[in-house]
Amino acid sequence: MLLAIDTATQLLSIALHDGDSLLAEYTAVAGRRHSATLAPLIKQIMAQAALPTDSLSALAVAIGPGSYTGLRIGVALAKGMAAAHDLPLAPVTTFEAIVAAQAARPTTLPLIAVIPAGRNRAIWAEYQRQGDSWREQRVPQISAWQDLLASCSQPGLISGEITEAGLRAIQATIANGARLQLLPAAERLRRAGFLAEVAWRRLRDCEGQRLFPADQVMPLYLKTPG
Repeated sequence: MLLAIDTATQLLSIALHDGDSLLAEYTAVAGRRHSATLAPLIKQIMAQAALPTDSLSALAVAIGPGSYTGLRIGVALAKGMAAAHDLPLAPVTTFEAIVAAQAARPTTLPLIAVIPAGRNRAIWAEYQRQGDSWREQRVPQISAWQDLLASCSQPGLISGEITEAGLRAIQATIANGARLQLLPAAERLRRAGFLAEVAWRRLRDCEGQRLFPADQVMPLYLKTPG
């Protein structure tokens, strides 16, 4: 049983996944309440699934990019749990969780994955479909929304966590003729269930090897160039 934790932004998402089935999942906007709500929610979801803590065989955590405080809270708790129970801890980036939700989408269009960066900016990366997976074509960077929309590939799909300012900018850009498609809100939601599936694939690839030690997992912060 794997517990996945994502507190990389104002969203908070946790999930229980046994490798074949997603048994439980919780996702909501937590604002700045991660430190107060994360541990009780984990306890609650484990209880609702009738699972003791010692039933866990692995953990996964979103390592960023994202909010400094949010990442620190989620990574620290995941590392503490993994160390206490001697469990592997699989690190997964926020963008990997976003694009995993589009694994079955049949398209040749690039996917622009975004998360908030504050001050009307976004952290974004661009992915291209290759076979059954998405491959990073542009590394994560911080841009003002107008700059992002002017420089991303077109035609293209946009997914991820989008602020009200970002939504207005996207809608205005599309109204002015940009060949961009904003995916539906439910498909854009960054969920720990997808994070868990990415982690399970990595754990299976390394089956029989002692990998993913908790003490080597570190948050991934992205700073504005210069």
